[in-house]
Amino acid sequence: MLLVVDVGNTQTHLGTFHGEELGEHWRFATVRESTADELGAALRNLLALRGMTFEDLDASIVSSTVPQLGPEWSEMATRYLGHHMPIVGPGIKTGMAIRLDNPRELGADRLVNAVAAHERIGGPCIVVDFGTAITYDAVSAGAEYLGGIIAPGVEISMEALTERAAALPRIDLGEPRSLIGHSTVDAIRSGVIFGFAGQVDGIVARLRGELGEQARTIATGGQAAQIVPYCESIDEVDDLLTLTGLRLIHERNSQAS
Repeated sequence: MLLVVDVGNTQTHLGTFHGEELGEHWRFATVRESTADELGAALRNLLALRGMTFEDLDASIVSSTVPQLGPEWSEMATRYLGHHMPIVGPGIKTGMAIRLDNPRELGADRLVNAVAAHERIGGPCIVVDFGTAITYDAVSAGAEYLGGIIAPGVEISMEALTERAAALPRIDLGEPRSLIGHSTVDAIRSGVIFGFAGQVDGIVARLRGELGEQARTIATGGQAAQIVPYCESIDEVDDLLTLTGLRLIHERNSQAS
């Protein structure tokens, strides 16, 4: 059984694969100060909820946007799983050329998403990830990572709004009752939902202008479910895209070794 771990700035998403089939997957809050032992304890408890143990995990791989946590997860695997956990980064085989001025700048999660998207829908394609930031990643027909766009995410934008405007309340992001809000809460909700949907459609349109109108777009990330229904440019949604990408990268490195 393969363990895949995606460490994000806000949440850590991990899952287990039997071949190409995803079995279980879990999310928990990312704690940047976590040690290998604490991560091992958390993993053991999650596995136990499904009647599994460390011995069920034959291999593993991790991608991390929090630099200090990648090595901690790798150390956890060495200590408790009895094998080496590779960290997605320089030197790992992905099957995707990176056309950036400095390829080392590319976040591991964005590369993993690009690999999974191209495998799933071909290229050229665009990945929109609704995470702490909203990222847009462009992949060529020849499976080249061309670059992308980074914008503030939904949650941090809402936090900034309420922190800077004392009279505006914190709200839960839900479905707008109408475009024109008839209360402060409705007005904020409408602005966030339709504002980000408009951003997505506008940026994707510009990207298709460069990549070609045939470029398909796939969305992923925690806020996709709230925003995508109001977008006109998203072809598919896959909340498990990053986990699938990690599986693919693990397979490509296993075949190469």
